[in-house]
Amino acid sequence: MQAPIQLIDTPERFAARFNVSRETIERLQIYEALLKHWQKGTNLVAPKTLEHIWHRHFADSAQLLALAPEAHKWLDLGAGAGFPGLVVAICTANREDGRVHIVESNARKCAFCREVVRETGCSVEIYEARIESLGARDKLIEADIVTARALAPLDHLFELASPFFGAGAMGLFLKGRRVNQEMEDAAKRWECEAQLHPSVTDSQARIVQIRDLRVRKTGHVEAADE
Repeated sequence: MQAPIQLIDTPERFAARFNVSRETIERLQIYEALLKHWQKGTNLVAPKTLEHIWHRHFADSAQLLALAPEAHKWLDLGAGAGFPGLVVAICTANREDGRVHIVESNARKCAFCREVVRETGCSVEIYEARIESLGARDKLIEADIVTARALAPLDHLFELASPFFGAGAMGLFLKGRRVNQEMEDAAKRWECEAQLHPSVTDSQARIVQIRDLRVRKTGHVEAADE
């Protein structure tokens, strides 16, 4: 049984939960202020989540780091307002070998992400483009980690993500309560090694961890739920 969800709704609780530095918290506070400012004129996130940015957005994103502590190259597809990619970049800003790439087609959201990168000094490359248009770019192929949050059902998400899966790559996809049905639907076209991890921010959500993603030949998606 999963332990009760504990709110990670303040900088202090975030720092304690994820063991990050004071500098990381300061960068996230800059991110928070920019998000609230831009939200007045641009719909970056659901308005009702603004009061719970640290839990709903920052902690939800940062929990991925525990599943890939040694990853160097992250690729976040459909990043929106930067979740989880910018949070990962901020939390790993002191690593010289780390690099986060984010892809987002919405011009205003890209502009927002660029300002966050400028103001926080984190190492991020932003691609203002549709995901489908980037599959042939060598510099995006073979990322260590491919991520997405609230982007598409898994069947479609696997199609979008598959061009970026090189040898040894892993996918970390934040999914909601329909994850089991999405896994069944995806199994009709895709094979992979899959594991479901509980979310620290939502008892009904899961992190889908994917390896060896390929178009189905025989068999099915095997998912082990922790």
